[in-house]
Amino acid sequence: MRIIKIGVKNFRMLTDAILDMRRDLSLLIGRNNSGKTSFLVLFERFYEPSIKFTFDDFPMSFRKQILAMQYGGKVDNLAIQMTLEIEFNGEDDLRQISDFILDLDEGNNIVKILFECSIDADRLVRDLELVTSCKERYIKKNLYKYLVNRVYAFLEDEDVTKNRQALVQKDISLVRALINFEVIHARRDVASSEGGKKVLSKLTTQYFNKANDDQEHFDPINELLIGMDEGLEKKYEEFFNPFLAGAKKFLAIDNIKVVSNLESKEVLDNCSQVVYGGDGGFLPETYNGLGHMNILYLLLAIEIRKESFNKSKCQINLLFIEEPEAHTHPQIQYVFSTKIKSILSEIDNLQTVITTHSSHIVSQCNFEDIRYFKVSNGEVEIKNFYSELERKYGRDTDSFNFITQYLTLSACELFFASKVVFIEGLAERVLWDYFVSRFDDLHGSDELQVPLSSQNITVLEAGANAKSFKHFIEFIGIKALIITDIDTTIYKEGEGGRKGGYVACCVSEGTHTSNATIRHYLNSPDFTEVEKFQAWFDGLKSHSLQVADFSPFIAYQKTENGYHGRSFEDAFVNINLDLIRDNIEHLQGLKNVDLINDVGTPYELVDKVLEKKSAFASSLLFLALASKTVQWKTPLYIEEGIKWLAK
Repeated sequence: MRIIKIGVKNFRMLTDAILDMRRDLSLLIGRNNSGKTSFLVLFERFYEPSIKFTFDDFPMSFRKQILAMQYGGKVDNLAIQMTLEIEFNGEDDLRQISDFILDLDEGNNIVKILFECSIDADRLVRDLELVTSCKERYIKKNLYKYLVNRVYAFLEDEDVTKNRQALVQKDISLVRALINFEVIHARRDVASSEGGKKVLSKLTTQYFNKANDDQEHFDPINELLIGMDEGLEKKYEEFFNPFLAGAKKFLAIDNIKVVSNLESKEVLDNCSQVVYGGDGGFLPETYNGLGHMNILYLLLAIEIRKESFNKSKCQINLLFIEEPEAHTHPQIQYVFSTKIKSILSEIDNLQTVITTHSSHIVSQCNFEDIRYFKVSNGEVEIKNFYSELERKYGRDTDSFNFITQYLTLSACELFFASKVVFIEGLAERVLWDYFVSRFDDLHGSDELQVPLSSQNITVLEAGANAKSFKHFIEFIGIKALIITDIDTTIYKEGEGGRKGGYVACCVSEGTHTSNATIRHYLNSPDFTEVEKFQAWFDGLKSHSLQVADFSPFIAYQKTENGYHGRSFEDAFVNINLDLIRDNIEHLQGLKNVDLINDVGTPYELVDKVLEKKSAFASSLLFLALASKTVQWKTPLYIEEGIKWLAK
């Protein structure tokens, strides 16, 4: 028996979203403020009647209608809703779920449960008539008093909207008997200061009490304490004798004494603590780092909930863990992600939902477990990452396999970025941060512009594989910049009977491009369509090709100072040649440096003088950072790409 779907309507940004649950683990990821925490909070509020909904839990559009009630407005259908779909089979114990089975058809093995928080509008309107000042404030502060939670069983989705008489009301206790729900929030109050709360020590006590709530489990400890009581009473008699003698005289009480009455639970509550260390020396828990304390807290919290799950007779155990990576460094996040599944597998009938912003945790999980929260026009859509992306790639299985492997190995931070830059050349990647810093310095006076270096941007060195990311970029809806080269070529006949082919050449001579990324994103015709391709290629060189609204910005060389570069290197040399000549003795990765003043075009110069691109780029960066007089200019195509990205 398991939950297969959780639907949400009208809760904060979750106006209409559905989460397809995995059998074991569902990993909720997405950018900040995309609704992941709200999803966890919603389930908790319906499951725990003591936790109330408030005015701020309704979507913004609903709040206006609710406030209009002070003027006689109606609130029809303004309800927060959550639906569960639970699948069962013939091997399950159906006693707990039988209260929700409305269909006697043996072929139907799905039950549906509706949780609904609605407004008691009549009572609210009646009370508003008695409010004499600022009715809007009264509604905002007191709406929770007029909210009513109900639970229903239903058969068809239309029963929730059009056929509500078919809803069968149930008590929340029946849900709690069916589902044992536990949550571990990100706000774990883990303190690292010496005066901080001893959170771990208190949690160990809670764990002991949870595991041993029968008195018989405390008996061995109590037997030890009885012996301690007897010894303490003798010491008490000696110590308190003067006080007791005076009390007997003044109060005429014959038998008064102080006794020891140690009890195991009180000893555990007040006199036990977590320490660490060895070789005869121990340190208190608050001396430990936040990362270690947080993981220890998580492990203890899971153990406590494991006891709750194992003792429960519920058919479904549901555990929510919010941001397990809080306070932890990447190595601990990596270890946690590799171990968590084995820990959770020790609990029977458990479905776990984890929210995270950690690329390290995501990289170690099965991508089929991922549920991506995407915000569009202020509303949240929950996407099944693996299956939906696989459909997008269709028959291009090589690109799909590349993406999933690439994300696993080095790029899971893409899931959480606001923008992404794909750089196809090593030299451009080395100098990227410098170019961004130069851009921010030049545009620092624009108060409305957030510095690009402060934005949540992921930069990837994608080589020639940026084209493989097209469907992924569309899937997560991220703004993408691709920095690449125009890579012009010309056909050259073979010599000695060998087959001819396209070879690199300067842009002014070029008739084709060898760049697969440019051809892919800018919709190149096939070479065999000569006229179409020639028109397309002319548009490529003049930067006049039309692209779709939601497409990556393809930044490649353009004419600057009367010269059109073919690669980053000759475009850079074109605008920085004088400065390069002045600092030639400090630059690396070069050969034939004596030709620096003799060779004609930047393309020819790079061909004759440049030996190792990475060493050249690194020395350019070192010189710019080490010298106060050297400031390299940014090639125009990169400058325009950065400007587009910054918007």
